[in-house]
Amino acid sequence: MYKMYGDLAVYSGRAHPELAKEIADYLGVKLGEIEVFEFPNENIFAKLLSSVRAKDVFLIQPTCSPVNRNLVELLIIIDTLKRDSAGRITAVIPYYAYGRTDKKDQPRVPITARLVADLITVAGADRVLTVDLHAGQIQGFFSIPVDEIHAFHMLSDYFIEKNLPDLVVLAPDVGAVKRARRFAERLEVPLAIVEKRRQPKAKGSEVEVYNIIGDVEGKNVLIVDDEIDTATTVSKAAETAKKFGGKDIYVCAVHPIFSPPSLEKLKGVDIKEIVVTNTVPIPPEKRKQLPKLQVLSIGPLLGEVIRRIHLGISVGALFNE
Repeated sequence: MYKMYGDLAVYSGRAHPELAKEIADYLGVKLGEIEVFEFPNENIFAKLLSSVRAKDVFLIQPTCSPVNRNLVELLIIIDTLKRDSAGRITAVIPYYAYGRTDKKDQPRVPITARLVADLITVAGADRVLTVDLHAGQIQGFFSIPVDEIHAFHMLSDYFIEKNLPDLVVLAPDVGAVKRARRFAERLEVPLAIVEKRRQPKAKGSEVEVYNIIGDVEGKNVLIVDDEIDTATTVSKAAETAKKFGGKDIYVCAVHPIFSPPSLEKLKGVDIKEIVVTNTVPIPPEKRKQLPKLQVLSIGPLLGEVIRRIHLGISVGALFNE
């Protein structure tokens, strides 16, 4: 098959070397050697230990915690690859930080998701590969090609195999309805939605009241969302499901961010299992605190998509049912 670019090369920043190694193993290549460190003044430095001239380079670097360090490191490594005359540079960003700031929804605020897109482009990336953006319109913020893949099939297949009886999929808020509906359709089960309202209380104050549109009484409940950050949304949804008679509660999300105080919140609610992917690293100490956590690897899927991009094969065909 004719190749538009040179040999395949896979590099990793410091954000998630385990995932990068898994992807490289799937592709049958060795991770490119690169030296990345910080000077005492916190300036990041990167140096390639071998040439990437004319190669088709894929750089694995989710912009997870510490977000700003990993983001700047991503930009610096892209610039390093560009200045060594790489044939093509694809920024593989399994988790795209600042994705929630995707619109100007109030006066005098930035659209940081667009700013990050501009920074990645100006640094020298030729294309981007990412997983489950918080908002689909972020693809349009780039002037370079963006491949957004979804963990939908991987996660839904997991629950199809579990074959839970009397299951209902629950959207934890209105914003998660589209994603939850897809799960419900694929699992062929009913859909329910958590509705949050503010109601007046004594002395003019307001209180949040949670209701459920749909029926969860006596049923196993699967809460579906794109990420678990502070776990406020998920924990409230689980509590509400229990309040309305839900049986066993399962949680499914793509990105396990687990910002404080998420672990305390998740341990404080009755959840049977939390299923996530490894788009970002989960430290061992966090895994120990969540024995109910099940992590599915996104590595083989990213590896296959990278293979297809490198060879010029359709990526969309991989997900067509």
